[in-house]
Amino acid sequence: METSELLKKVRKIEIKTKGLSQHIFAGEYHSAFKGRGMTFSEVREYQYGDDVRSIDWNVTARFGHPYIKIFEEEREMTVMLLIDVSGSRDFGSVSQTKKDIFTEMAAVLAFSTIHNNDKIGVIFFSDKIEKFIPPQKGRKHVLHIIRELIDFKPESNKTNIAGALQYFTNIIKKRSTAFIISDFMDSGFERDLKIANRKHDIAALQVYDIRETELPDVGLIKLKDAESGERIWIDTSDKRLRTAYKNHWGETQLALQKIFTHSGVDSVSMSTSDDYVRALMRLFKMRA
Repeated sequence: METSELLKKVRKIEIKTKGLSQHIFAGEYHSAFKGRGMTFSEVREYQYGDDVRSIDWNVTARFGHPYIKIFEEEREMTVMLLIDVSGSRDFGSVSQTKKDIFTEMAAVLAFSTIHNNDKIGVIFFSDKIEKFIPPQKGRKHVLHIIRELIDFKPESNKTNIAGALQYFTNIIKKRSTAFIISDFMDSGFERDLKIANRKHDIAALQVYDIRETELPDVGLIKLKDAESGERIWIDTSDKRLRTAYKNHWGETQLALQKIFTHSGVDSVSMSTSDDYVRALMRLFKMRA
């Protein structure tokens, strides 16, 4: 993409998403994600009405009467965006591709982060780590992230969410809040999601296209797998085929929601024709 065209796109996204982050999400972001990172400060004697779960049993045993731990909210938070850049993100049958939604949602979250004086970093992943942008603060840093979101060209079309989670867990030592933005067309990542969520605070944002949920009755069509490149002809006038396709989507979604639930991860799911603002608000309210 030419530099002038890229800058116009960056500016357009900045104007739209910065406004959303300032006027809609500022309060919700703070209540949903602030206070999740608590750091140990001191101990004091137990007082009537204190939460018994805060009792420090080692100090209590030493002095013979109960003491509790005092925690304070960490003043600065690190936010990480784990963004799927595999081939399937380029699909979109309505007005926007999954990549378009990924980009705008990531930009909104990035501006919300710096608005609260937090750091923001990004991991672009396919079936490998395509790019790591270390967490920093500031508008210049966010604009760099948006440029990469728009113009980044991955080396691979495939997906490995487990590998991205392993990298994230190893590279980010301090507890952070992380958003995984993907269509989640992958499997075998539940164990790594559980491990990552024990160390960090993870939320999942799934974006899909309506044509991935059901097939229209339009006769013989050729489909291409965006990740493998495989092409097949299918007859969409076959009602049994359309039903099987729709059922498969439903079963896949049910299995994905079970993974999120078992891993203790909050999640929202939206199509490319949905309003992602509403989806983000649902996520924030879920966590408030």
